[in-house]
Amino acid sequence: LVAILDADKEGFLRAERSLIQTIGRAARNAHGKAILYGDRITDSMRRAMDETERRRNKQIAHNERHGITPMTVTKSVADIMEGAQAPGSRKSGRKRTEQLVAEAPGDYTREALSQMNAPQLTKEIGKLEDRMHEAAQNLEFEQAAKLRDQLQTLKVRLLELG
Repeated sequence: LVAILDADKEGFLRAERSLIQTIGRAARNAHGKAILYGDRITDSMRRAMDETERRRNKQIAHNERHGITPMTVTKSVADIMEGAQAPGSRKSGRKRTEQLVAEAPGDYTREALSQMNAPQLTKEIGKLEDRMHEAAQNLEFEQAAKLRDQLQTLKVRLLELG
């Protein structure tokens, strides 16, 4: 969701080009929305909305011609963090896997999860939540995000069990 407040106030960030770019940012998500708040529709707003509609129609026609279903790009935390590292910061190009000494790696493969019942999953979810909050408090955001992703996997499995 992208909300542009006071969209009817003309200026640099409310000019046609800026509005198109901001609305386009929301359009990169399959379920993205852009909301323009204002007392009236300015010429810049009208042109930006018209251009957005023209581009949307062109994209929909292209997708239909080629059998494309729009999907939002999703990346794991490791992929995002890997791109954020300084060049040459990795030795020998191998992926680094950090593990704290007291930390037991969780086995959250599909096979392992299928062996767990609801009470076991609930207990494991509680442990992971504690570890995630502790990692966040220690400013270990990459570790906290990995734990969050594992939590989501466990919660999905718990929902499947009903």
